Amino acid sequence: MDIGKLAADILGGERRALARAITLVESRREDHRAEAAALLDQLAGAGKQALRIGLSGTPGVGKSTFIEAFGTMLTGQGLRVAVLAVDPSSARSGGSILGDKTRMERLARDPNAFIRPSPSQTQLGGVARRSREAVALCEAAGFDVVLIETVGVGQSETVVSEMSDLFVLLLAPAGGDELQGVKRGIMEMADLILVNKADGDLKPAATRTCSDYAGALRLLRRRPQDPEGFPKAMMVSATEGTGLVEAWDEMQALAAWRRRESHWARARAEQARYWFEQEVRQALLAQLDPAPVRARMDALAGRVAQGELAPAAAARQLVASLK
Repeated sequence: MDIGKLAADILGGERRALARAITLVESRREDHRAEAAALLDQLAGAGKQALRIGLSGTPGVGKSTFIEAFGTMLTGQGLRVAVLAVDPSSARSGGSILGDKTRMERLARDPNAFIRPSPSQTQLGGVARRSREAVALCEAAGFDVVLIETVGVGQSETVVSEMSDLFVLLLAPAGGDELQGVKRGIMEMADLILVNKADGDLKPAATRTCSDYAGALRLLRRRPQDPEGFPKAMMVSATEGTGLVEAWDEMQALAAWRRRESHWARARAEQARYWFEQEVRQALLAQLDPAPVRARMDALAGRVAQGELAPAAAARQLVASLK
């Protein structure tokens, strides 16, 4: 693969080149990993700093519907929007349906939008293993906003906050009370809580839910990266399009404040350090794959299964043998 030409095509905003590059960085083949690293090195510092928005929520809350309505509103303002949607993978077969692009049919046809579904595979935290690299590629391609849609699995889905500038949590009406709101985990990461489906018969329930979470947010300790009034809860309706402009205004205001107060640059630096450490850990784990090491692991695993050796003791033996 001509990495130089691929990099030039990405910088030129070619969507096919971007799609090929994301496929390359998601590959597990050793030769592809080397090419992906070379490509990312060439693109480092190129392009623009997009606004990275992580979006999470429980299954069925309407994430895809919200993203299509929100993304269409942004493209209508002349912005280029990339959507990185992570779909859950089967624990048995490893396969994924990757249906988010099908759900966002209108946005998928928009020339100013790019939608890329990816399988989560064995990665925990709601994102795919190479979502961070995909974000960097979208920035190099000149997109103004990158939306990172997580799997949507629950309260521990916080890894997306390590690759986004803003973290938006989408909730359904009657999805919890004030006690639910003060639970730690994903609530502490959210910059903006949007109660979706605030329309029709569900509007009164959405109003109560928004009020409950607004009260809960006031009980949480204010973070240094938040101005007065954040995080906050708002109501939106993706089907009717109400509340989207107001939510976007709040996102822009928060991002602008963080830039002025130097929180933006500091957060991105901390995220880069986090992902460096994750890469080191993954590289060290890869050292367990060679056949001799795998044979020792299998032998110790057999003794653990038979009850002859405790898991912690077996792990210490294996690590000691690698020194």
